[in-house]
Amino acid sequence: MPTHVPEAAEASPAAATAPRKFAALYNKDCRPYLFGAALAMMADNIEHVITYWVLWEKFHSPALSGFEVISHWVPFLLFSVYFGGLADRYDCRRIIQAGQGLFMLVSATWAVLILTDTLQVWMACVLLVLHGFAGSVWAAGEQLMLHDFVGPTELPSAIRLNATFRSLGILFGPVVGSALLLGLGPVAGLLVNVAFYLPLTAFLFRTKFTGHTRDGGVPRQRLTLLDSVRVLREVGANPTMVGMVVLGGLGAFFVGASMQTSMPIFAQDLGAGSAGTAYGVLLFANGVGGVIGGILLEATGRIKPSVPAAVVSTAVYGLSSLFFAMTASYPLAVVMLLIGGVANLASMSIGQTVVQLLAKPSERGRVIGVYNVSANGLRAGSGFTVGILGSAVGVHWSLGLSATALTVGTAIAGWFSLWSPRARTARAELRQATQTTS
Repeated sequence: MPTHVPEAAEASPAAATAPRKFAALYNKDCRPYLFGAALAMMADNIEHVITYWVLWEKFHSPALSGFEVISHWVPFLLFSVYFGGLADRYDCRRIIQAGQGLFMLVSATWAVLILTDTLQVWMACVLLVLHGFAGSVWAAGEQLMLHDFVGPTELPSAIRLNATFRSLGILFGPVVGSALLLGLGPVAGLLVNVAFYLPLTAFLFRTKFTGHTRDGGVPRQRLTLLDSVRVLREVGANPTMVGMVVLGGLGAFFVGASMQTSMPIFAQDLGAGSAGTAYGVLLFANGVGGVIGGILLEATGRIKPSVPAAVVSTAVYGLSSLFFAMTASYPLAVVMLLIGGVANLASMSIGQTVVQLLAKPSERGRVIGVYNVSANGLRAGSGFTVGILGSAVGVHWSLGLSATALTVGTAIAGWFSLWSPRARTARAELRQATQTTS
């Protein structure tokens, strides 16, 4: 696969120039996007809080509860590459607005069905799938917009801060969702929730950036499903990209979304006095770790977007998850969740940055789509690796075994990306190409 830029941040002149700390926040075009994305992510989680409660109260269906997780992530697994192709070819502002519009439509439809007491299981399943589609439509276009806002030099800052702001949305979504549910009820709460999507939608009408303005006249290929499959082969020819995709997939598949769904069990087993209070603290620690991680990474600037950094941070995520699963100490469990949140944010933001920097401009969206298939779509599998296995051996053992597999898999992926013959050859070719063009 022809390489667009040198080995991520390790060899490219743009990445070698250290941008100022919190650079993306100083960018007048990127800053409002970050705040709008945080509100939209909060709205995403508010809808989960309200609708999941309503569905359980109305149907008491464990199967439907499992489908809630699957429906959220399977669209990422099946369609991320295709939606990345759409982002490559068309105006990313309109693609993101389409996703936001679908989010708003789904929230409003939930409200109408609950108000009229006409909600049925099949209707709930359709809305859950549409909600998952909205998130997968948004994902690739968002990353292209970040690149367009700030350029390659400040891209690491934009991706880190975007992940941090999204973590804030995830952190405050349950809090605001619970307040809306208790204070206004599910119908009014869902209608108010629609308003949280509006700032990002309105901003995208005002910005001049389309996701492609920095690429100049790069030709945009006609989008076909065959093209979407072809990019998988091209990504597979680059060991560094393969490593980033595999690392993202390992964390998603073996831990992924299962940590939150298993938290009530851990709270009961670890609870210091009150299981309810323990549950709240554990959930908060799990979310705030990502926020702290993003702020620390951006403030210190010590960890650069490189393959070794991605490998180490993913390994730390696996080890912290393992210690959390095995410990009987409540304070230590909280500390492990904080460390895991920091490491997970570092791993994901580094992986996204490296993939973007290595991708050809004409295929950046589809390459990001490949990464999203792995890092987001495979989260559906964590329901099996931790959830179903947990019903057989206990959730502590299932999470511990999954975290061990994540750590071992990270070591193997790290060897492949850094020390395998293919990786060494690829790095030598990249260095030679850099010297030739400089």
